[in-house]
Amino acid sequence: MSTRIKLLVGLANPGPDYAQTRHNAGHWYINQLAAQENIQLKAEAKFYGLTARIQIADNDIRLLVPTTFMNLSGKAVVAISHFYRIDPDEILVAHDDLDLPPGTAKFKLGGGHAGHNGLKDIINKLGNNNNFYRLRIGIGRPQYRNNLSDYVLGKPPKPALDLIDQSINEAKRCTAILAQDGLQKAMNCLHCFNAQK
Repeated sequence: MSTRIKLLVGLANPGPDYAQTRHNAGHWYINQLAAQENIQLKAEAKFYGLTARIQIADNDIRLLVPTTFMNLSGKAVVAISHFYRIDPDEILVAHDDLDLPPGTAKFKLGGGHAGHNGLKDIINKLGNNNNFYRLRIGIGRPQYRNNLSDYVLGKPPKPALDLIDQSINEAKRCTAILAQDGLQKAMNCLHCFNAQK
């Protein structure tokens, strides 16, 4: 059974200072999808972000990278979803995840925000509706908990970056399975990849 995904969102902070930081892993995912289709993301002021349109498994899908700061991500998601009449359960949000190691990615539907400010704002702006899909991109945790902010806003070393890129590349492939065959098969696709680590 296919999944009705009409909007893929990659969470990020705007500007070159943040482009290569762990917190922008969601943006890296959207960039890979756009590059695969040879499509450029374009700034769209009314959606407070960078947008494009692609085809995945014969589905017409919007891409969005909010250019608000992370804690205002919901502003962009609500603007584009209201304009195109996209329901929460037709949205997938890709984000960095401290609870997964680099090289791991997972799909899920619903759930809390686990302290992620981007997810927190989206849930709030959607009227406390958390019934959207997530792509959790593992970035791991720092050695010391009091370094969380510096860690997510820091650049991963090359070995970790290579692992994150591999997981995003696999997630990109599994996104087509999500759209065509549904959540369970897409989850299995990523589970098999993660199990090889």
